[in-house]
Amino acid sequence: MKFLAFLLPLIFWSGGIETAPALKQAGIERIAVASDKADAWRKAGFEVVPMAEAELTARTKLLPPGAAGRPGLAAATGRPWVDANGWQFTRNPTGKFYYDLPKGRAVLAVAESSAYNGDAVLKIDPADVAEVGKMLAFLKTIPASPNLPLIADIGVIDDGSKLVGEVMNLLSRRNLLFKPVKTPSSQLKLNIQLGTKSYPKAAAADPSEFAQTVRRQLTDEARMIRIYGSEVVVARLTGDDKRIRLHLLNYGRREFDGVRIRLQGVFGKSEALVSGHGKTTLEDFAVIGQTTEFSIARMSTYAVIDLPRAK
Repeated sequence: MKFLAFLLPLIFWSGGIETAPALKQAGIERIAVASDKADAWRKAGFEVVPMAEAELTARTKLLPPGAAGRPGLAAATGRPWVDANGWQFTRNPTGKFYYDLPKGRAVLAVAESSAYNGDAVLKIDPADVAEVGKMLAFLKTIPASPNLPLIADIGVIDDGSKLVGEVMNLLSRRNLLFKPVKTPSSQLKLNIQLGTKSYPKAAAADPSEFAQTVRRQLTDEARMIRIYGSEVVVARLTGDDKRIRLHLLNYGRREFDGVRIRLQGVFGKSEALVSGHGKTTLEDFAVIGQTTEFSIARMSTYAVIDLPRAK
């Protein structure tokens, strides 16, 4: 079985050579370091990418991913606030990104950038080295797959503006699958172009309400994916006429019991790969008409599920 048909996130390491044993113990073998330190790290047995600080910060900076409750409005709605960067990777799949991560945020960032196959460099807190090593080891167990096309319900005509970016951000966090397009596509269920009569820019001034409007227009029955049991799990879906690959990212601070997935289409049963748990059986698997449903008993930071399309 082949593995690693995607980019592994690159750790930018500013610690001294005396920290090499900690990295090796964690299984971290490839790092980016300042150019004047590269030879010393190579001699210590590491695969090294020389990188100046200016080169790092020239990349697009991403938010530390995670979720938290919000006072006021969010408390009233019960919806936590999610900081996620998937829309950035989707908007610019060839972009170069970096994270500057506080303690406790690195593992999710590693999973997030991998799920979107993003070119990302991560500055991490030394306290997170061991857990980052575990996530990188998990990523190496994910079977290779072809570069499957992105699956989406919604086309967003991207004019490059910050406002369109905010719309993409909210759609992504609500699991309203979108893809950036240059012109409306008849292959998608809904097309959004800000500045038109159907979607005036003023309507997007509140991106959260705009996302709700889009959801109503699309309808939940037409959505390619719905997730039950969590407000903090975000999905990415790719596939072709033979199979799909579903990525699930948990932006909450803890793993939890039970998340149920409903997909449009008829698929054969498979297993999930769940970080921290390995291969996991999909529970209560059922095909209902033209939809497929299943549950994952334990949802940690990251899960990957490959499903064959029924013939």
